[in-house]
Amino acid sequence: MKQQRARRPGQPPHPLGRLEYLQALVTEFQVTDSPEAKQQVLANLANFAYDPRNYEHLRQLQVLDLFLDMLAEDNETLVEFAMGKDSILSAAIRFFL
Repeated sequence: MKQQRARRPGQPPHPLGRLEYLQALVTEFQVTDSPEAKQQVLANLANFAYDPRNYEHLRQLQVLDLFLDMLAEDNETLVEFAMGKDSILSAAIRFFL
């Protein structure tokens, strides 16, 4: 029987598990053409990188590779965001090294 974690006050219930939600974010990033949407998804993924409970899921979904791929983008905003202090590249030090 899967134990459910208590929600924080004000946090809405989410029908997806953690891995499924992260997969949905990665998929959204991959299918969208909007630079603004890509930046928002990168921000969301970077936020998840600060929680050790997500490390294995982020590895499994190859999220670090997604950020590394952004370094070769023509869009300077996405490149800067991928390298920024709040990016997964900076968070990667905690869970990949």
